[in-house]
Amino acid sequence: MIDRYSRKVMKELWSEKARYDALLLVEKKASEAWFKLGLITQSELKDILEATYDLDEVKALEAETKHDIIAFTRNLSERMTSDAKKWIHYGLTSTDVVDTAYGVVFKKVNEVLLSDIEAFMAVLKKKAYQYKDTICVGRTHGIHADLTSFGLKWALWYDEMGRNLNRFKAACEDIEMGKISGAVGNFANVPPFIQDDVCASLGLKSASISTQVLQRDSHAHYIHVLALIGSTLEKIAVEIRHLSRTEVGEVREPFSQKQKGSSAMPHKKNPITSENISGCARLLRGYTIPAFENIALWHERDISHSSVERVIFADATTLLDYILVRYMDTLEHLNVYPNQMLENIEFTKGALYAQRFMNVLIEKYQYHREEAYDFIQGVASYAIEHRVAISDLLQNHEDFKSVHPMTQSDIEAAMSNDYYLKQVDSIYARVFR
Repeated sequence: MIDRYSRKVMKELWSEKARYDALLLVEKKASEAWFKLGLITQSELKDILEATYDLDEVKALEAETKHDIIAFTRNLSERMTSDAKKWIHYGLTSTDVVDTAYGVVFKKVNEVLLSDIEAFMAVLKKKAYQYKDTICVGRTHGIHADLTSFGLKWALWYDEMGRNLNRFKAACEDIEMGKISGAVGNFANVPPFIQDDVCASLGLKSASISTQVLQRDSHAHYIHVLALIGSTLEKIAVEIRHLSRTEVGEVREPFSQKQKGSSAMPHKKNPITSENISGCARLLRGYTIPAFENIALWHERDISHSSVERVIFADATTLLDYILVRYMDTLEHLNVYPNQMLENIEFTKGALYAQRFMNVLIEKYQYHREEAYDFIQGVASYAIEHRVAISDLLQNHEDFKSVHPMTQSDIEAAMSNDYYLKQVDSIYARVFR
């Protein structure tokens, strides 16, 4: 991932050094397991555990061998002075080390992402309670609908992120896995004990069965979950972008004193972070296609997946970390304008209370539903078109006086905003239980 969208912690976890350190750790854990089986002596194990590699030398060897793992293991052996070097990579195939090392790296990466998700959810919960009783227009199809609580938006996002959290934890269990089963996965040259012991010592799940590689359905599922989380962030971002529009003006992203919105128009304060989230979410979804295509490999393996994974694993996790942390800060400091929300409620001249008026006619004035619907639809349309308060029309306009005119108290009751908040507490009890 480019530096612009990378935090230091992820750059370090996916660095070349971190990769080779993980490879070295797996090699040493395998030697420890062989020692437990009596193949390697104590002194030989000591020499192996002290072995190191030189990254520049590994790269030089790879230029000759055209094989990074052979270059790595050869460099380890060449830097050892004792006969213990003969046990380096004993019984193993390259992907035994590569896939298990991926598990080591993913375990660390997932700790960061888990912390990010939980911190992001904490902000959503905080905002949900902060705006629990803040009334605003609810919109369907982009059009004013019923009133709702602004806090319910945040509660909804929190609930969805909770599902993402559960999905992520499940995907982590699958991806934090190791395999050391040999060239075609039949354990012919390395007994299952080695795999189980290495994985246990690294805190990884030991694969029940594998070929030369761990099966890539787990990796595809993991990338898919990352994309889902990104899509939830985009869902939030799209809402913030809409509410930020000049003619809506209910929220605005934080804007620093020296920040600029446009090179041409000095007045602009654009929702740039939300737009960035939408763009980055598209990238995350893009990684799912090659991840799914990596599932079908030839026979016991080919390396068509390898080049893909050198890009998408680091990029997808690094990008998700970046947008979670960036958007968490934006939402934490989001400017919210409850007074503008109240002004927007008045925009339709009370027409958005139409359902309440219809129900009152049915409940108290003996209207059939279709009759009440048609009548109120006409009143609401007139109110919007002619910019006349619907309450005045219902009381004073000859064309809209019903056979049983609504009383002032009934009209006021139908236009009570508290009515729309009466179940908010019960919804919160369901979400934040």
